[in-house]
Amino acid sequence: MKTIGVFDSGVGGLSVLKALLLEMPQARYVYLADGAHAPYGERNPQHIAERAHRITQGLRSSFGIDALVVACNTATALAIEGLRVEHPEWPIVGVEPALKPAAALTRTGHVGVMATRGTIESERLARLRQRLEAGTDKPLHFSLQACDGLADAIERDDRGAINELSRRYWDALVAQTPGDVPIDTLVLGCTHYLFAADVLQTLAGPAVTLVETGAPVARRTRAVLGLDAASGGAVLGSPQVSLLSTGDPAPLAKAATRWLGLDVPGRHFPC
Repeated sequence: MKTIGVFDSGVGGLSVLKALLLEMPQARYVYLADGAHAPYGERNPQHIAERAHRITQGLRSSFGIDALVVACNTATALAIEGLRVEHPEWPIVGVEPALKPAAALTRTGHVGVMATRGTIESERLARLRQRLEAGTDKPLHFSLQACDGLADAIERDDRGAINELSRRYWDALVAQTPGDVPIDTLVLGCTHYLFAADVLQTLAGPAVTLVETGAPVARRTRAVLGLDAASGGAVLGSPQVSLLSTGDPAPLAKAATRWLGLDVPGRHFPC
């Protein structure tokens, strides 16, 4: 049985874990939330890179994992290239805002992207955006919005703050509309944001398609491990999941129960 390590700054990566469970219910999972250092979005890039390297080494040495999923857009943008250099023989799958799928889906050519400041300001995202905008013969424009505080509000399950911040940042995106071309596709560029998708969809309206990255990441992870596709949906609550946190594990376990139906105790993992 393959063991897959998954890490995020907090609970947002549970959205990716859910997709992994559905894609590969036959695998074993070790999920680590870096709760003592969450959220990553507004932290110093060097600090995030150092955390990613330390967590990766800790998961690999303690659990013998066969592959790592960096279930955090910010950590992927700022650290995954260094992780792959440090562990060249080992599969590492990252997440990044789904600009390419969004570019294929958009009808108006105007795509909104909501992400953390660390992701929005990263060179990795800038390169991806430039490549896509330059590589198409149809009009394509990405409007980017840094959503300071939204991941933290989701981490705390503060519904009032989630509603307020979601409205603020959606309005800011709409204000960037070039001419009269409306946004018809919205990229959720942080794994936390899937847990605010209901609020964002209400704000954006039914004509706007929300795009996230969990399912493509799960398919990519299965491919690099050479596993067969699942014949049926996973039973969430599987005992093959371990939940770890560098901070208080209780919020992680509570979030896993609330959002995934997992009944798994969390435990502290110093790293």
